Amino acid sequence: MRIGVFTPLLSHLSIDDVMTKLKSLGVTTFELGTGNFPGDPHCKLSLLESKTALQDFKRKLDDNGFSISALSCHGNPLHPDAAIAKAYQEVSRKTVLLAEKLEVPVVIDFSGCPGDSDDAKHPNWVTCPWPPEFLDVLAWQWDKKVTPYWKKHGKFAADHGVKIAVEMHPGFVAYSPETMLRLREVAGPAVGCNYDPSHMFWQGIDPIAAIRVLDDCIYHVHAKDTQIYDRNLPKTGVLDTKLYTDERHRSWIFRTCGYGHGAEWWKEFISTLRMFNYDYVLSVEHEDTIMSPEEGLTKAVRFLDALVIRDKPVAAWWV
Repeated sequence: MRIGVFTPLLSHLSIDDVMTKLKSLGVTTFELGTGNFPGDPHCKLSLLESKTALQDFKRKLDDNGFSISALSCHGNPLHPDAAIAKAYQEVSRKTVLLAEKLEVPVVIDFSGCPGDSDDAKHPNWVTCPWPPEFLDVLAWQWDKKVTPYWKKHGKFAADHGVKIAVEMHPGFVAYSPETMLRLREVAGPAVGCNYDPSHMFWQGIDPIAAIRVLDDCIYHVHAKDTQIYDRNLPKTGVLDTKLYTDERHRSWIFRTCGYGHGAEWWKEFISTLRMFNYDYVLSVEHEDTIMSPEEGLTKAVRFLDALVIRDKPVAAWWV
């Protein structure tokens, strides 16, 4: 297992400066955005159009001793506006092709969220089973939108030797272990999970227990923490729609690793990931609104550096 960094927090830097910065922290693995929500400051899909540019990009990484843990194109491929959905889908499709060319094993995306009908203009995230028309909407979404797209896209990824890691996030159809596994059943084994424990915390899901539910379908992990504010939680509940920057009044906010939960929690999290066969990258994602990207990144890497399990286990000679 090793530490990586999701680079949008360094979007103001060139990729050369990003590598210099990360090397100073002892990090030589990163996760690069290719468009949609993360943007594409360090990895352009136009690399697909030029064999020379692609070779130059590979050489730059090799010369600096860097590897890419994943290409990320989080978007809403099921958006009810057909033009918007098509744009998200095209970036996702091209990202799979670029991952194949770069020999990157994983592409990260969101599951998406449709509207409530073919005439809808905005996504409609169903969160409860009553009144009964809510379940009608949910059934229509899965039958008519989720299943057709993800069956096709899952096969496309498999055909190109790439895994898609869907990040569970409220607002989209796959937001919990149960809905993630439902999506995987539809899309096939090429589709698994980008596991971000911070999104579990604020839904009231134990992130360590959820690893056991997800079992062998965790393909990538984001290292990000959440702090719950018990003083505000009874008032707002976990589905808090206040701006992330209204930290004083929210029931929770994202935090740098170690500032929501301490070393003992992260030790068990890392150990359980390995127990369930995840031995890849912990990709630091900075979204802590009360800490600068520079400080948040540095603290997260230094915190995790002392906890991550690097060596392979040996035979249990004592049994």
